[in-house]
Amino acid sequence: MTGRMRRVAAGAAAMVALVLTGCASADGVAGQVGDAGYIAGDGFVTEFAPAERGAPAAFSGPLATGGEFDSASLDGVTLVNFWYAACPPCRVEAPVLAELHAEFGDRVDFLGVNVRDGAAQALAFEEQFGIDYPSILDDETAEAQLAFTGIVAPNAVPSTIVLDAEGRVAARVSGAVTDTSILSTLLREELER
Repeated sequence: MTGRMRRVAAGAAAMVALVLTGCASADGVAGQVGDAGYIAGDGFVTEFAPAERGAPAAFSGPLATGGEFDSASLDGVTLVNFWYAACPPCRVEAPVLAELHAEFGDRVDFLGVNVRDGAAQALAFEEQFGIDYPSILDDETAEAQLAFTGIVAPNAVPSTIVLDAEGRVAARVSGAVTDTSILSTLLREELER
């Protein structure tokens, strides 16, 4: 076998090994979906520079507590969290979000977007975890989810976004927020702009 043929054979063997490793691996998005019906994010943070932010998203929907919500009522920096009651990572992050609301609720609007539940389930979850801010029930129309197409994938729950004072997406956290530090920093940055 010539030197060139050995290199080609070695390269081909390496490619086969990579393909087989990829097929056998549970890493990555394919391994995260499973029967749960959601993609468990890894807490990855994406920030958008002010010059790169798109237009504000317009959305509305019924609130779990009754009545209607309209994004036109948002006034200033806003934290929007996509969640549902049976989502294990949502349960992990709920106390963190309640703590953030206690700290920033007088300066930042907080809004939940429940992507699957009816009012009874949503309210029971909010009571259990001490969530004092409103949530839209978005399971029937997906209007809020559609408003953030390209920013939040429909099955990427939980996801949290920070809107700047103009209603534009300033940052996104994909996956459960396990402590207050990341979102505290993002919220302070937007409040100081």
